Order: sequence, then C-alpha cells, then structure tokens
Amino acid sequence: MNAPVKSENQIAEHNLKSIKAYVSDSKIRQKFEEILGKKAQGFLASVMQVANQPHLKNAVPATVVNAAMMAATLDLPINSNLGFAYIVPYKRKWKEGNQWKESNEAQFQMGYKGFIQLAQRSGQFSRIAATPVYEGQLVSANPLLGYEFDWTVENKGEAIGYVAFFKLLNGFTAELYMSKADVLKHAGKYSQSFKYAQGQINEGKKGSSVWHENFDLMAIKTVLKLLLSKQAPLSIDMQKAQMADQAIIRDVDKDEFEYIDHQESIADLEAPKPTLNDDEFNAALEQLNANAIDKAYILDGYALTDAQRVAVEAQ
Repeated sequence: MNAPVKSENQIAEHNLKSIKAYVSDSKIRQKFEEILGKKAQGFLASVMQVANQPHLKNAVPATVVNAAMMAATLDLPINSNLGFAYIVPYKRKWKEGNQWKESNEAQFQMGYKGFIQLAQRSGQFSRIAATPVYEGQLVSANPLLGYEFDWTVENKGEAIGYVAFFKLLNGFTAELYMSKADVLKHAGKYSQSFKYAQGQINEGKKGSSVWHENFDLMAIKTVLKLLLSKQAPLSIDMQKAQMADQAIIRDVDKDEFEYIDHQESIADLEAPKPTLNDDEFNAALEQLNANAIDKAYILDGYALTDAQRVAVEAQ
C-alpha cells in the first residue's frame, strides 16, 4: 500500500495531537460551528463518543476529525446505530527504506440511510427505497421492461439479491437490481479489504471486513448508490457524498479525498450491464424497429453477445 499523503490540509496530520485536543481547539470548534450552528456542541460530543470506541482508538486523530467534518458538512449524524454515516478505520502499511510502517486511518463512509436522507432533502423525490430480495420474491427479471416482485412472500433464508428504486416528482422512475453474485463481484473489484479478508477465509484463516460484518447493509447501499449516481438528479450534497464515500478525507473544503480501500471515484462507479435472453433480445429488436428506442440504448446498456451486437448494428 502507498504511504499516507502529505499535504497542507485544513487539519495538520500527525499523531501527537489527540482527538480531545482537536475538538477543544478554538479554530476547529469555530469551523464546526460555522457548519452546524447550534448543533455543533452536540455533534462534537458525538465525535468524542465515536472516537473512544475500541476500533478507532488507534486511528490517526486528524483523519477522524476530517471524517467527522465531512459528516457535519452533509449534516448527517455519525452515531453508527442510526446508520446515516460512519467513521471506519483502515490499516495501511508502507515501506520506508528497509522498514515497514503502518497506521490506522479513518475513512468517511455513507450509510444507505444517508443517501436516502440527502435525496429527500433535494425536494425532487416522491419515493426512494432499497431492500434485500429473498427467494420467491423476484417474479420477473426483465432488465428491458422492468422487474416484478412479490413482496407478500415471506423473507426466508439469505437474500438472493438487492434492489433500489426511486420516483421523482415529475413522474420519472428508475430501479436497479443486482443479484448477490453481482454484489460480491462488485465488492471484489473495488474493496481491497474485502478481497484480503476473503482470501484469508478461503485459506481457512480468520478474515473480516466491513463487507463481511455488514453484508446486507453494504449491498443495499451499493445498489442505491449506483442507481442514484447513474440516473438521479444529484444535488451538490449528493455529489459530495458520492465522492467522499469510503475515502480518507484530506481536506473537506477542497474536496481532497484519498481512496485506499474502495478504489473508485464517482466517475468510476459501475453497475453491471444486464444480459438479454433470446425472448428479451427479440423484444428489444422489435422496439428498435418501431423507433421506440435507439441502437445506443441497447449497445451501451446491455452486455450483448457478439451475435446480438451484430444483429443490432445491422438494423
């Protein structure tokens, strides 16, 4: 892993100053008060409570405070029991000369409830939700015409997939369904801690990550985040949340983020392209011939076979 970034940030990064010292610093307190007003005192008290949790006690203090400031900027509580935003430690190692060094640095992490909160505040959504899908609830999985679910079926066993949905005030709707296999593939592609922990588990060793400890919550957030990033109107706060999610916050004002675990930025977010079986593909061709959709909609929106791509381009 890379060594920590050294830069002139709004909060200097070093281990000598404790969280308590940061929170007591008049300039830092003033910054939180500018952001939160009368709520600053209560928020700073919650920062101290979170920072005293065992998993964050050895984290670089500046990264904890910067993550908290990002949450404050978005006006999201960092109480983990509420599920809006989290401060999560990440252990990194680097080599200086012949010596290995390591540090725990705190990442800012959005919860799926945080994304819903920001969407509601934008005033453009009439409905937004995300949920696990269980065996028997997925009735029809047609990525072209939409998915159909039977929510009267009881939740039993493990989730087979996850779906996010929103409806705007203007009537526009969008949804994204990912199977559990799709979500695992996404986690394996983007999360370094997930890949490392899974490798340990595959070798019969003990391995853990945020994904392994809270898979359903991470999966729900993933489908919701991908759906919003691709199809929703993004407010300024939503754009900032998308970029800051799972990053070490180097500077809140300058939007300086470092992704040491989740190797993505808002420009890199990818939802898996759906495939089309023969019936679905024939239906798509019919809509193409009727000018209901254009070629780009099919070519760019689906993972086509070579034969399907040739057939579309020939139209």
